[in-house]
Amino acid sequence: MDQTTNPKPQAPHPDAMPRQDPADNPALKRKSGRGVFLTLLLLVLVVGGIYWWTTNYQTAQAPERGRRGGGPMSIVPQTVAKGDVNINIDALGTVTSLATVVVRTQVSGQLITVAFKEGQEVKKGELLAEIDPRPYEAALAQAKGQLARDEALLKGAQVDLERYKGLAAQNAIPRQTLDTQTALVAQYQGTVASDQAQVRAAEVNLAFTRITAPSDGRIGLRIVDQGNYVTPGDTNGLVVITQLLPISVMFTVPEDNLQAIAKRLREGAKLPVTAFDRGARRKIADGTLETFDSQIDATTGTIKLRANFTNEQRTLYPNQFVNIRLLVDTHKDAVVMPTAGVQRGVPGTFVYIVNDNNTVSVRKVTLGATEGDKVEVLDGLKPGDKIVVDGADRLRDGAAINVRSEADQNVTPAAPRQRGNGEGRRRREDARGQRETPEDTAPPPAATDQPAQPGPGGQPAPAGQPAPAGQPAPSGQPAPSGQPAPSGQPAPSGQPAAPR
Repeated sequence: MDQTTNPKPQAPHPDAMPRQDPADNPALKRKSGRGVFLTLLLLVLVVGGIYWWTTNYQTAQAPERGRRGGGPMSIVPQTVAKGDVNINIDALGTVTSLATVVVRTQVSGQLITVAFKEGQEVKKGELLAEIDPRPYEAALAQAKGQLARDEALLKGAQVDLERYKGLAAQNAIPRQTLDTQTALVAQYQGTVASDQAQVRAAEVNLAFTRITAPSDGRIGLRIVDQGNYVTPGDTNGLVVITQLLPISVMFTVPEDNLQAIAKRLREGAKLPVTAFDRGARRKIADGTLETFDSQIDATTGTIKLRANFTNEQRTLYPNQFVNIRLLVDTHKDAVVMPTAGVQRGVPGTFVYIVNDNNTVSVRKVTLGATEGDKVEVLDGLKPGDKIVVDGADRLRDGAAINVRSEADQNVTPAAPRQRGNGEGRRRREDARGQRETPEDTAPPPAATDQPAQPGPGGQPAPAGQPAPAGQPAPSGQPAPSGQPAPSGQPAPSGQPAAPR
């Protein structure tokens, strides 16, 4: 039997397959149309973004670029003048009293009288308190009695001595008797002297029962009340008296300033000292420098000074913290300028000079002492020169300027009007709203279930009334319920239209 071999089917070669035209494929058509649409949309967004940035951002930045560009800079000048410059030294000080006394009793006893009030101003010698004097009065009387007894014994011994001297001259008594009487008289003289001292001691103790003020000053708070038994060994005492008029302030300055201060004091100058409050804003009192210490503190490199204040207004109290300003010297008729005009850079310390042609030039200056917001100019400027004190941060040598006054510094320029922020649309909407009349804005009449029908003579019937039977409704109006609409007119909802 002949066997016939059927060859295996082979896949057609890709090049031999018939190619389909993309125009005949609907899917490819849809994808191609969608890609074109997205490309156009992206292009529109890019163009719109560029337009928005051009009309908004650049317009807003235009004034700023104009200010930063090469146009004239706005500056505020000030004229250099002559004036006095004070050489001040600022320091921190503490108020100290010239006399602070703790009043204590000198004798023991019961406190029977308190003659002062807390916070009272007292004078030296004024009575403050009194201790029971009776024990000391008795001791004084006893000392006086002993003195009188010993004085009488002395007088008798002296009379016997004179008698013995006469008898001894006649050799009536032994020489030894005369010598014994002489020694007895001397003994009584010593006893009388001791008694006199006892009397004085008793008088002093009696005087100590009256406690008086040892100095002028202000009394603080009472420490011991009346009726207590006080002794000289009490640590706290009875009361503290502090001298307030005058009063002093201790402060320290760097040792580098000592030579200038000492020179002025040797010349006999009275250096003014001003005391300010803790914030250094309000002046408290005026005084003068008294002296300085004899040693420099090696740990801090400072030296202590004392200034005295009359303190008539009672504004300074001991241990109060104050800010001190010491006036060492004054430079008369110096060339001064504001510190705001000083610039520092590569040339060193310099200023911008305002020229007559509304330009500026750089000039190097040498500065001296500074006081507040003005500084002394040692070299580089003369009175009458105009310097820039505001707006110098963007200047350069030879730059053009626009001079403005100090009153214009705080004036804020109006913001430029920006385009594309919706103002035009709002103005058009506002204008359109103003042109509308009440008739244009009135609401339409409410719709009725029945359409209007023509009245007699071809006139339409009143609103809400049906047209007569067999009469067509007006053009554009539906026919009444149950009636066919005329040819070419729409039938009411749910009704068939009339046949043509």
